Amino acid sequence: MRKIAVLPGDGIGPEVMEHTITVLDSIAEKYDVKFEYNFADVGGIAIDKFSTPLPENTLAVCENADAILFGSVGGPKWENLPPEKQPERGALLPLRKHFELFANLRPIKVFDSLSEACSLKKEFFSDGIDIVIFRELTGGIYFGEPKYVSEDGEYAVDTMRYSKKEVERIARLAFEAAAIRAKKVMSVDKANVLMSSVLWRDTVNNLQKKEFPDIELSHMYVDNAAMQLVRNPSQFDVILTGNMFGDILSDEAAMLTGSLGMLPSASLNADGFGLYEPIGGTAPDIAGKGLANPTAQMLSASLMLRYSFGMDDAAKEIENSIEKTLEKGYRTGDIFYGKECEKKVSTAEFAEVVLSYIK
Repeated sequence: MRKIAVLPGDGIGPEVMEHTITVLDSIAEKYDVKFEYNFADVGGIAIDKFSTPLPENTLAVCENADAILFGSVGGPKWENLPPEKQPERGALLPLRKHFELFANLRPIKVFDSLSEACSLKKEFFSDGIDIVIFRELTGGIYFGEPKYVSEDGEYAVDTMRYSKKEVERIARLAFEAAAIRAKKVMSVDKANVLMSSVLWRDTVNNLQKKEFPDIELSHMYVDNAAMQLVRNPSQFDVILTGNMFGDILSDEAAMLTGSLGMLPSASLNADGFGLYEPIGGTAPDIAGKGLANPTAQMLSASLMLRYSFGMDDAAKEIENSIEKTLEKGYRTGDIFYGKECEKKVSTAEFAEVVLSYIK
């Protein structure tokens, strides 16, 4: 029995989660496993019900689970709350800290059938785009202390801090991933001006020499990396970087796929426990209309199967079924371009085709 904490959240979260659960049910039947789903409120809906984005009961449900399948949180209704009480900061950051989810994985893949949806001309990625970004998630400038605004409001301080241990544990995961991919890692930093990046680069170099000599390691400054992602993204395979740089680069790379509705993510701790979520947001303008793209949520579930449950074949089953659905021309509105080969469908219709391939 695999226990899953299901936190649908706000906006389109509940509807794409509903279809993702149906996909997981089909996987459970086909692979003879059992999933136990325990639902809980998080984000804006939790604020409305319990006056907090992360109620104690929700945290307890997560603590009793083998993995967390997270939807999306936030929306205009709650954006004027104090920052610490807003759905995004008040739910996701505490969950990351509580479960020590230090590694954020974001696969950036352009499906062949969606190559024209990419924000770049085909000539700029003729070798395809299949990147995994490993972002350190619990250190760096987002969590470093001291952090404050001066009493007179004339200046503010954020501290960018990294330890060797923090760098080593995320780098090790990136090297391990590279070992079963193209055997190359691009570490992104700003070592020409930041001392924390000097430590980062030295630590990554030492780890590669001691434990991963067969992996090709390169370094790139973050400003150059941002340019190269839109100039020649095919050169990248595994990207390793810190918290703030990873936040920015992964969102930039996300647009290469043509839609945020295509992108999953995994946040893992040292024990393989993970929080799995789409990165596209709550899309309140289409919430409840059956128009949302469920791909990112479904792919987040496939990452859960792979990294928390060790079910790689089942994960590939979901990924391949989505790819076949796209190859047949089925499109939700965000990836529909009106071509003859395309069939514009609802959230439910898209999910039904994916299910047909799994079955």
